[in-house]
Amino acid sequence: MIAKVLVANRGEIAVRIFRACARLGIRSVAIYSDADCDALHVRSADEAYPCGAAPARESYLDIDRVIAIAKKCGADAIHPGYGFLSENAAFADECARANIRFIGPSADAIRALGSKLTSRRVALRAGVPIVPGATEALDDGAAIAFAQQIGFPVMVKVSEGGGGRGLRLVRREAELVAALPRARSEAAASFGSEAIYIEKFIEHPRHIEIQVLADDRGGAIQLMERECSIQRRHQKLLEEAPGNRIPAELREGMGEAAIAMVRAVGYVGAGTCEFLVDSDGNFHFLEMNTRIQVEHAISEEVTRIDIVREMIRIAAGEPLAYRQSDVAIHGHAIEARIYAEDPDKKFLPSPGTITAYRAPEGPGLRVDSGVAEGSLVSTHYDAMLAKLIAWGEDRSQAIERLVAAVADFRIEGIRTSLPLHARILQHPEFLAGRYDTSFLQEHFGAP
Repeated sequence: MIAKVLVANRGEIAVRIFRACARLGIRSVAIYSDADCDALHVRSADEAYPCGAAPARESYLDIDRVIAIAKKCGADAIHPGYGFLSENAAFADECARANIRFIGPSADAIRALGSKLTSRRVALRAGVPIVPGATEALDDGAAIAFAQQIGFPVMVKVSEGGGGRGLRLVRREAELVAALPRARSEAAASFGSEAIYIEKFIEHPRHIEIQVLADDRGGAIQLMERECSIQRRHQKLLEEAPGNRIPAELREGMGEAAIAMVRAVGYVGAGTCEFLVDSDGNFHFLEMNTRIQVEHAISEEVTRIDIVREMIRIAAGEPLAYRQSDVAIHGHAIEARIYAEDPDKKFLPSPGTITAYRAPEGPGLRVDSGVAEGSLVSTHYDAMLAKLIAWGEDRSQAIERLVAAVADFRIEGIRTSLPLHARILQHPEFLAGRYDTSFLQEHFGAP
């Protein structure tokens, strides 16, 4: 079994992984930048080591430094969390060269699925339907010609990375000419690659994803779906599991497609297949995230499977503890991502010191947090502070519990997204489960 895990991350996901390590009797190691020396994740680990200056490229993204710390402290495994180095094939390679287990898929699997273009080609070979569009990177001239061929509106998309960066919705050819250089520039700055392609824009889709787990012995399961349609600028604010009004046939089809993607590349570890479901109920493969996701908690709540624990066990060479027949949906779970942003000022970031912090408590509630009273919220990193999860016997009870929990959540000293979550949870269309990815734009004027 693994004896010591270094978590190459920060915030709530680092704290979450440390908790799983403690339950498994594994020692945990935190790394921290100059901006994070007093952060909650530093206090939550058994050991902690500085990793560099505040900018991520000089600390959390410095592969050589992270590997050196792991060697120094005797960690025999590294968990990358999400973001930062989690989908970096070169990092997975360096872990292997240092004889340190990477708690995630192989570098080859990351290369095959981490790029949107290569993952689209894998999907086609596996017989999984994809969103109509290119499967190769396009220069500007080819991008314009391709868009003319498939018809507007289209999405300009970057091959690498995620989080909505580089994405552009284009409804007319004149807009495309201006959008291409901006998308390339943003892609190069964020992901070090200018590769872009064109995809047909699906009007009013639902964003549904399937969580998967696979071991190195051929075992693979899918943990049903999560609905992630409430988002702005392609960044999720609220998710729920299971999805709303998902017919059994659609659930089964997406589950089979996710397992087909796993089998196609010999995937090992936790991952998520993302799909768009159109207004006719057809699903289209969007991309695969080769890492743990922020919203994994709601899948854990409804399936009663500890995904992070399974990731660590799988990395240690153990078989999956579950078969597909063991996976069932128990009740309903909803997650609100709490951001240090001001929704009333176009989601302007709200850095500063948290002067008061009190998380809600009660039946069915779970808070995965990366902050506490006195925490400094920096401009250097993602603005998410915590995840507030409510579970209920059914969707109505989960909503009722989450509404009360949002009202009870006290965070002072900075602005947060809590007021927006309160409004979303009481909106008639949300309560009826009738929403798609345009919900925030149509009902709240979100950008």
